[in-house]
Amino acid sequence: MHDLIKISQGTVYDPANGIDGEVRDVWIANGKIVAAPTDPSQRPSRTIDACGLVVMPGGVDMHCHIAGPKVNVARKFRPDDKTEAKDVLPRTGNTRSGTLGSVPSTFATGYKYAGMGYTTTFDAAIPPLGARHAHEEFADTPCVDKGFYVLMGNNHYVMRCVERNEPQKLRAFIAWLLTSTKGYAPKLVNPGGVEVWKSLRGGNVHGLDDTVPHFNVTPRQIISSVVAATNDLRLPHPVHLHCNNLGMPGNWHTTLDTMKALDGHRAHLTHIQFHSYGGGEGDENTFNSKTQHLADFINAHANLSVDVGQVMFGDTTSMTGDSPVGYFLSNVFKTKWFSNDVEMEAGCGVAPIKYRNKSLVHALQWAIGLEWYLLVEDPWRVVMSTDHPNGGSFLAYPHIIRLLMDRTYRRDLLKKCPAQVVERSTLADLDREYTLNEIAIITRAGPARLLGLKNKGHLGIGADADITIYTPDENQETMFSLPRLVIKAGRILVEQGDLREPLDGKTLHVAPDYDRDVVPDIREWFESCYSIQWANYPVDDHYLADHEAISTE
Repeated sequence: MHDLIKISQGTVYDPANGIDGEVRDVWIANGKIVAAPTDPSQRPSRTIDACGLVVMPGGVDMHCHIAGPKVNVARKFRPDDKTEAKDVLPRTGNTRSGTLGSVPSTFATGYKYAGMGYTTTFDAAIPPLGARHAHEEFADTPCVDKGFYVLMGNNHYVMRCVERNEPQKLRAFIAWLLTSTKGYAPKLVNPGGVEVWKSLRGGNVHGLDDTVPHFNVTPRQIISSVVAATNDLRLPHPVHLHCNNLGMPGNWHTTLDTMKALDGHRAHLTHIQFHSYGGGEGDENTFNSKTQHLADFINAHANLSVDVGQVMFGDTTSMTGDSPVGYFLSNVFKTKWFSNDVEMEAGCGVAPIKYRNKSLVHALQWAIGLEWYLLVEDPWRVVMSTDHPNGGSFLAYPHIIRLLMDRTYRRDLLKKCPAQVVERSTLADLDREYTLNEIAIITRAGPARLLGLKNKGHLGIGADADITIYTPDENQETMFSLPRLVIKAGRILVEQGDLREPLDGKTLHVAPDYDRDVVPDIREWFESCYSIQWANYPVDDHYLADHEAISTE
């Protein structure tokens, strides 16, 4: 074996392989986890003494916004977010310079994820027309493997297939679109609602059975059709679903209706905190948490998983493929706003926002996110996220970990919120404290499993040697903010906060089989509708640097 590395006597948390705090060795060769050598002559080229340290797989962020057109707009849109000297990342011998703030530059994004022990990230919403842009920014985002979900919930060809009841054609189009963009999974954002916004120059759908103009389809039909087609394709990750009515008081009814409409099919509901509100529209006096009702449904239905979208107090930037939400937030926060329509495909909205702990609404959003972590019984089906940067920065993950592991600290912060938060949520009554093993699940093993990444999120033989080693600390935020070592593909990437080498990661995507006989129909539609040439739409393999097509079997 070449470059044989031994991590010696660390306290290992590897929940995918049933290892919960066991002291053992981990062996690495050629970027992979390997079995301990049986030949005594095979000695490690390096031994890392991990005695007394915590060893986990590298972190996996399955929902963030780090690349593509709207993220780049947000970077340019918020110069005020980067004016302080502390928000500039200086150039060193191993790093390029970059900006921080709520929307870090590409280089800063990769460095900061790695510095926190994360080695894999997925951008949550890329329009197909923005695929090349996203891949170009991925190439500039070092240290992490990455992929993206492709926006489809308001795609004209998708809605045409649904309207005409052509499931075979829809299935082929989804596979063709994922292959053409080098994307990873279908993403539905406010299905039908963004098209209403675009076609009526404002407006939205308000329930699953509202009709989308010009297509005579409903959000319910879009969801059920795309989910069924995606499951037929046996993609590694099911539909990634951003429900209708995000952020609206009373939207928990829509969320529950959506869960029921999935009818047993696999699906992942994203930033679920933003979809868990009771109350009447615009009436702060009735705004409340409905997490318990929705978590009960999740607990009873193993086909569903969620990530949280935790709100953190402070300044951030909202960016979403949900155009009506962008406009709504600009009015709520009385701030500037950017909106863009993507022809035939999607839309987006960008607006600066600030969450305040003295605001009843914002404090309830914070509490609702924590409720989701604490009320979902199976940690394999709830994933850590801030919907970066919508709820807050991904850099808040260590702070969230402390909130989950230390109920005293959690309750102390709750006392600083408006008193009505206790009355309108269950957070004060929740005693649960996460274990290190459960933290390893929601930040590593769980998202890797939900993404179908067989070589990520665990330390079994054959896994990618993406490993984080932490120094235990009573303050879990301190522990998870500064790993002792971060290893990527078997190479030491970060040591005590210092980046040792600017390793480039891989782009992860899928290439499912599909019926090629449908392509002429897609092309005929495309050439009659789009403003670009058909040949310029797909992303060729040579356009990507290091990449890996994940099996759909």
